[in-house]
Amino acid sequence: MNMKAFASICALLSASIWLNSAASAEDFALINGKIFNGVDNSILENQTVLINDGKISSISKNAVEIGANYTVIDLEGNYLMPGMFDVHTHLATLTQARRALVSGVTTVRSASVKAFEDVALRELVRSGAVAGPDVIAAGVYVTPKLGEAILADPRLAVLANGVNTDEELRTLVRVNIDRGVDVIKTRGTERAGLSTTDPRQQVYTERQLRVVVEEAAKQNVPVLVHAHGNEGGRAAVLAGARSIEHGSYLSDETLALMKERGTWLVPTYVTMNEMNEEQYDHVLRLRAKYMVPQLERVIRSAYKMGVKFATGADNYYDNKSTNRISVEVENFVRLGMTNFEALQTATVSSADLLGLREKTGQITEGYEADMILVPANPLTNIQALQDVLMVISNGQIALKRIPFGVDD
Repeated sequence: MNMKAFASICALLSASIWLNSAASAEDFALINGKIFNGVDNSILENQTVLINDGKISSISKNAVEIGANYTVIDLEGNYLMPGMFDVHTHLATLTQARRALVSGVTTVRSASVKAFEDVALRELVRSGAVAGPDVIAAGVYVTPKLGEAILADPRLAVLANGVNTDEELRTLVRVNIDRGVDVIKTRGTERAGLSTTDPRQQVYTERQLRVVVEEAAKQNVPVLVHAHGNEGGRAAVLAGARSIEHGSYLSDETLALMKERGTWLVPTYVTMNEMNEEQYDHVLRLRAKYMVPQLERVIRSAYKMGVKFATGADNYYDNKSTNRISVEVENFVRLGMTNFEALQTATVSSADLLGLREKTGQITEGYEADMILVPANPLTNIQALQDVLMVISNGQIALKRIPFGVDD
């Protein structure tokens, strides 16, 4: 299916799909708020924010004159901050997207799905059919065995025996790009979440990863690489990966190389740590007892070296897991970051990773109205992120829990 036909289908869908949380576009005046703008390590008191056509048009003291065309929302002294980013997720349904959104995530980068559901979700959000989150789509995983993902496109039939040769790797990258992805995901090592695989084991070589990176670069598409082990992680850095996902066993030498080359680290700590929980089999729980402390060492070392961090939860936003970006940020604080630094990983820094630094990730005039409201100052109380009171994505009110009182 070409992109024009796909866009037409999305336009039809946008006329019929309605997510309960998505309000129609209108102009809003947010009054009596305190603002953490994502850029400054301080709070602006008594602020009014005007939203027009999905963007922030004005930020000023409450004395500003508000036109009759605005819907006024009293923030009641709560704290407004940029919407958070999940740059490693697997959203494939509207229900999952809704769960991400109400947790305070207004932008995601897909880390692969089975059949380009992330591309479709991106287009629905862009059309205004759903409130968000905005999606950077990855499409089908570039991995040696496609499994059920081989059904995503008829052209993938030639990859039934595997994705290993240079031409097989290029074919999968090309199909992904033709289907409209924004980023390519591939792998340097095996998985951590399977008891039959060792996450340190290298999968693709530096040369194979370079084939993927160079093919994607022809269309200015960056590459994220799943890599727990040091050998596969180092190969990914040398091949030109934009980011390393997980990085559980990376050496200080590889971290130094990442710092030198500007390669980002997305630790997905919250999901690695989840392997300690009872629902996982004994092999994975035992693995976690060694692996999670190793990842903690990596995070601390990378932070001290000045490696760039972004936040990813690596989950499907199902109705059981509590893996959320808010928890990832809280763990970054526990592992040595200041509240301000950890908050930036989930906002302006993640926006920078995705090439969106000039559009979103901060509360600044002219930027997209992607914001969340929390009940306490996140610069002093990082747990405030766990209790999101309101979510605004692309200027649409996706969640609004205030006011708690009712009028007589």
